[in-house]
Amino acid sequence: MTITAPARGLRRGLTAALAVMGLGALVLPVAPATAAETIPITVTAGHPPAFLWVKTLSETFIPGVNKRLKDGGDQYRIEWTEAYGGTVAKIGSELEAIEEGISDMGFVGTLFEAAKMPLHNVTYMVPFTTDNLFLVTQTVTAVSKRVPEMDQEWSRYGQIPLAGASLDSYHLFTNFPVKSIDDLKGRKIAAPGPAANWLKGTGAVAVAGNLQTYYNDIKTGVYEGTLTFATAAAAAKLHEVAPYITKVNIGAQFAGAISVNADVWADLPQPVKDAMTAEAAIYADTFAKAQVARVNASFKTMQDGGATITELSPAERKRWADALPNVSKEWADELEGKGVPAKAVVQGYLDGLRAAGVQLPRNWDRE
Repeated sequence: MTITAPARGLRRGLTAALAVMGLGALVLPVAPATAAETIPITVTAGHPPAFLWVKTLSETFIPGVNKRLKDGGDQYRIEWTEAYGGTVAKIGSELEAIEEGISDMGFVGTLFEAAKMPLHNVTYMVPFTTDNLFLVTQTVTAVSKRVPEMDQEWSRYGQIPLAGASLDSYHLFTNFPVKSIDDLKGRKIAAPGPAANWLKGTGAVAVAGNLQTYYNDIKTGVYEGTLTFATAAAAAKLHEVAPYITKVNIGAQFAGAISVNADVWADLPQPVKDAMTAEAAIYADTFAKAQVARVNASFKTMQDGGATITELSPAERKRWADALPNVSKEWADELEGKGVPAKAVVQGYLDGLRAAGVQLPRNWDRE
């Protein structure tokens, strides 16, 4: 805190008086009163806080950073502006908003940035892996440290990633029972974006759709089911219109990360950077644990609501995987033709899963 002119004059007067009294060597202890420096930061997400990755950002990451700064001496304080639910950046435009400085940081859904960040969509191109959220995030993060082009997908757009997050495994939600992939023949299944690749060779007809349309479209017969993750299905009450849930375990999917504008990051004091870095690691762990808990609760909610839940046999799961074209190779070959090292990313991701003990029904990188 800056000392005012009257205060400075008072100190000079006291010093002079002490000198007259022969006490010139005595120094009055004056504790410096300092005010915390306030740093404004706008944090955004296209989805509302009802979605766990946003909820955790608001309720875990931000309070955690505030506490670390306060416990560290209260030298810096952040004035947060939390803009979620598309108020500043719509779903799929978060990367651009942070790049342009419209927001300082936020959650970027890499699954919506297939053109700009193709390497971060590797999990969607390697189906039938694992439902382990922790492992998927850890493995993608580890690969990004070995393949610099992955980090360049962030730096190219002026950003620094702080913490990644993965969605729970995708399963089949239909209005008809499924015991084998033969039951999918001729059926219309909603499979947005790269998920459409997961139906090739099964005889199913992939139809475009999204979480906001699934319920009504299944109810009105636009399609007969969808491939999605349990936490989203329960929230959308899909079991009311698609009461047959078949656990296929196509795999947990890396979905995005908290990122911060690189210029903003460069200007932040080191204690603030340290606080954010530490809390980012906690965010990733907290989100994954909460997501796993939600998965179990979601299946129970749907079952209690009348859903019939079955699990595709390992043999049928392998049969489904084998029926697909090598979508991983097709994707990697196309990117390699553009000078993007997709093969190294696929290899690194699958090697990481194998090293962790994941049994793959199909070795996409060895065909």
